[in-house]
Amino acid sequence: MVWDDCLRIIKKNVNPQSFKTWFEPIKPVQLEGDVLTIQVPNKFFFEWLEEHYVQLLKKSIRQELGERGRLVYHIPEQGVKEPAATSTSSRAVYSKPSADKDNAPVPGAFDADMIKNPFIIPGIKRIKVEPQLNPTYTFENFIEGDCNRLARNAGLAIAKKPGGTAFNPLVIFGDVGLGKTHLAQAIGNDVVSKFESKAVLYVSSEKFTNQIIQAIKNNSVNDFVNFYQMIDVLIIDDIQFLAGKQKTQEIFFHIFNQLHQNGKQIILTSDRPPKDLEGIEDRLISRFKWGLSADLQVPDLETRMAILDTKINEEGVEIPQDVLEFICYNIKNNIRELEGVMISLLAQSTLIRRDVDMELAKEVIRNFVTTINREITVEFIQQLVAEHFNVPVDKLHHETRKRNVVIARQLSMYLAKKMTNKSLKTIGENFGGRDHSTVIYSCKAVQDMMDTDMIFKDTVSELEKKIKMSLNE
Repeated sequence: MVWDDCLRIIKKNVNPQSFKTWFEPIKPVQLEGDVLTIQVPNKFFFEWLEEHYVQLLKKSIRQELGERGRLVYHIPEQGVKEPAATSTSSRAVYSKPSADKDNAPVPGAFDADMIKNPFIIPGIKRIKVEPQLNPTYTFENFIEGDCNRLARNAGLAIAKKPGGTAFNPLVIFGDVGLGKTHLAQAIGNDVVSKFESKAVLYVSSEKFTNQIIQAIKNNSVNDFVNFYQMIDVLIIDDIQFLAGKQKTQEIFFHIFNQLHQNGKQIILTSDRPPKDLEGIEDRLISRFKWGLSADLQVPDLETRMAILDTKINEEGVEIPQDVLEFICYNIKNNIRELEGVMISLLAQSTLIRRDVDMELAKEVIRNFVTTINREITVEFIQQLVAEHFNVPVDKLHHETRKRNVVIARQLSMYLAKKMTNKSLKTIGENFGGRDHSTVIYSCKAVQDMMDTDMIFKDTVSELEKKIKMSLNE
């Protein structure tokens, strides 16, 4: 298939994180002559590709379809038709969700819990609301990387023009500890600083639900709904916890509709994409998909280093570079955990009056991970390489022609030969009983790829370093 061939070219020229973020979501639609139509998730996505990857797209499409080859972008559910004035595409297609009877506004006044607070004046449309934001959550200290670039740039666009972009609602999703709350509140803080008249409110889904319960008890649901309908930027954290709460979802549905119709900005966070939310009504799910769903992925090593370095500068302390690398190689999946290690390290250093060095770092890290001071084994190399290429470890032992599995197996053999004292025969036996000639061939194949593909060479170097740091050789 033409687009699959294009992807193979693109994959060799971008790092794995960028490929996953910007190219995996693209779907081929149709091929007519020398024109390939591809579907991208939204207008922002299309603009980012054209700004940052236009030459690479040209190269790949012309290599597959010839010099006359070109792309047409299809962008669903994003507003009005608008031409794409670029050299790689001739047009972009947009559509907008139609209004329905569920979009009717609902009446009300103020939230019963909040009406007791002095900053709310009944009967006045321009209300003053305490935004409930943490002022330390800003864009300045939210470190950008391939893992979060889409979400962060969408957030910056929203902060400049809340309610006036295609990203409404903005759904930020990802695993625990990757910065969803930080980014959502950074948008709110930026809006507060730029638009004094706008009412911004951050609320957790748990607090939102408890407010509804109190409103029902006090027979003041209309007051609750009316209060929320006057918010200009509403941020609700952990929307997945509304699952199964039918009355809460019903009330939120009406609030959502009214805010969206009035051009107010809605920002939601979740631990999973809207399509995977269980226990949430379909009509809400469909509305969550109206705007942009942007995921926060696990940060790469460079991003983790930048995050930790920023935190250290904020604390006004110095930590040796080798200690920083050691921490970042061992704490991989959770930014909050990364910060926890740093806090523990500094606390230990202060309390027992020891310099921050590698030995102290090892002692602290042992409370967080269990891979310190182990011997490098073929099995451990297989595990890390399989994880990097996102393939099951047992696939490395079986016959298959799948390219990513073959490369992972060959690279594992190469690293095993280079980083262990095992014989070629022993290494081969660890890969489903292969003989020493297979190991020799694999090592040569890896070396050839390193000589011709700089990205692959960087991948090999990164994995070598990762193995050494993870096991603290």
